[in-house]
Amino acid sequence: RFVRKEESGITRDYVNLPEPKNDAQQPERGTAADETGRKLFKLVAVSFGLLCVLQAALNISLRLALFTKARYTNLTAETIELRKELLPFDRYFQEGWVYIRPSFYYISSSKKSWQESRDDCRNRGADLVIINSENEQDFTRKFELQYTWIGLSTGEDNNTWIWVDGSPLSKSYWGPGEPNDYLGTTSKNERCVEIRFFEERDSWNDRNCNDQNQWICEMKIAL
Repeated sequence: RFVRKEESGITRDYVNLPEPKNDAQQPERGTAADETGRKLFKLVAVSFGLLCVLQAALNISLRLALFTKARYTNLTAETIELRKELLPFDRYFQEGWVYIRPSFYYISSSKKSWQESRDDCRNRGADLVIINSENEQDFTRKFELQYTWIGLSTGEDNNTWIWVDGSPLSKSYWGPGEPNDYLGTTSKNERCVEIRFFEERDSWNDRNCNDQNQWICEMKIAL
């Protein structure tokens, strides 16, 4: 703005100029702007990182869901197929047989001698159970009956243990101190085998074949 003053006949013009800017403050403004930019960059980077993590988690969840669905579908298909295969044997289920691949098992509710028990199994199209594996041994112990005949007895020489199918005993599960033929007394004549010690895997005991026990029949089927 111009201001005119007259003093002693002399006219002078003055111009009001704006205050000069303080150059020392300029770097502070620049620093604040840079700090704001860095914060914005960090925010964008963190947001992008979280987005990547969420995307990865979503991908994993989808894969697990697809895998579970596929596995369930396969199991369902296998179950349906097994039911179809077992349909001709439905009457055995109705009679109380239990199926554990590849055999049906029948657990008696009455007591008979070893030979009478075997005869009952044969009349049902089966025979006394032959235990070929630890899984089958564990299975036969789950019923926790009093005592149970299995398909094992001595051969004609009374010294060799033979299964009902004629095969010799290879893997045994004798209880502690068994077989003992009742501590060596011939009066007991313990030539047949029962499951006695249900709480132990090694549960077999030799016993007189004329004693009365429950029994387990086994019928193998080919599917």
